[in-house]
Amino acid sequence: MAVITDAICSLCGSLCDDITVTVEDNKITSVERACILGRNKFVGMFLHDRIESPMIRKNGELVDVSYEEAIEEAGKILANSKRTLSYGWCSTSCEAISKAIQLAEETKSLFDSTANVCHGPSALAVQEKGGPAATLGVVKNRADLMVFWGCNPAHAHPRHMSRYSPFSTGSFRQKGRKDTKMVVIDVRKTDTAKLADKYVQLEPGTDYLYLSAIRSAVNGHEDVIPDKVAGVPKEDIIEVANMLKDAKFSCIFYGMGVTQSRSKYKNGDMVSSLISDLNQHSKSVMIGMRGHYNVTGFGQVATWETGFPMAIDFTRGTAYYNPGETGANDVLTRGDVDAAIIAAADAGAHFPQDSIKYLAKIPVIQIDPYANPTTEVADVVFPAAVVGVEAEGTAYRMDGISLRMKKLIDTKFKTDEEITSDLIQKVREIKRGA
Repeated sequence: MAVITDAICSLCGSLCDDITVTVEDNKITSVERACILGRNKFVGMFLHDRIESPMIRKNGELVDVSYEEAIEEAGKILANSKRTLSYGWCSTSCEAISKAIQLAEETKSLFDSTANVCHGPSALAVQEKGGPAATLGVVKNRADLMVFWGCNPAHAHPRHMSRYSPFSTGSFRQKGRKDTKMVVIDVRKTDTAKLADKYVQLEPGTDYLYLSAIRSAVNGHEDVIPDKVAGVPKEDIIEVANMLKDAKFSCIFYGMGVTQSRSKYKNGDMVSSLISDLNQHSKSVMIGMRGHYNVTGFGQVATWETGFPMAIDFTRGTAYYNPGETGANDVLTRGDVDAAIIAAADAGAHFPQDSIKYLAKIPVIQIDPYANPTTEVADVVFPAAVVGVEAEGTAYRMDGISLRMKKLIDTKFKTDEEITSDLIQKVREIKRGA
């Protein structure tokens, strides 16, 4: 029996790093301190059906093959493709992402992440206006006002509020929740909203209008605010503005309710502008509530290796970036790719119907530990090791802090990094042979 302390949970962007795991006979038998979602990531992998073997679709059916045969088939698809879409890569290690970028360059593919359909607009907003941020540790120790905007950590990041935000204790917040004001801004009253000191219910798609009104109040222009904005009475807008101005240290945690509602990246632009306004009065920062455990890492690795955070097109032989043109769904709806790799993501479950219909028409390579709707359209399937459980690797927490995940048990499956490295080598062999 082995007891492994300070294991990291590779489920959500909180990347809780205080987990204790007990391993017996190469199986995880006990998990301490993880939330119910995180515990299922550790223990549930033994309860669900894994993809047990690489598979190739023959005569309409997926049949088991060896890794070598699957690599050969996938290599042919990539080498013969004129433009491949490589999508996902946010639930795997930074090392695998780096190899995936190398493969995309080798094959002149389009390289995109799941952020494109969640927090991608945040990247555009930061590029345009900046993103005053801090670590979760700083927020935990100093913030006396925390705003959750368009997110529901009670369900999506269950330990966030107890480890890093309102219910945690810190150097200057020794009474925890009693030392902290909590505001929730959302279109519906979530379980997180039920815990707030102040809940603001917006009309759907009006975040930008409300942000404009808040900024007006913060900057002393209450007279230009109508009696009601975004369904919120003027007095409530002024109340929240005063709470933000009077705080010693405030943090706005924003989620997909901000990034994927009407105005998209302009909402993030306005959040950043609000933070700048507030910093004329007190100290304020913003942190995106990232979902997949290493979606932040994708942006980091892609940016330092290519200069761009997502939607990167290598077709021209060099990195080209134009979200709206080079995003995964953009090229799929236009039919601009002739093959696809879907790794550590499930496009089949989350993409629009037109995109999935087109995926079904082209060769698709899947890299994933578990079968999912994408498997139904895949032509080559690679089972992969679970990073943070069966493989070690680096990931970035939602605040941009890099953490090293441990390998807890042995596995027969190859890692995403190994599979991608094999594909790079095979594509080069095929191209040299041609």
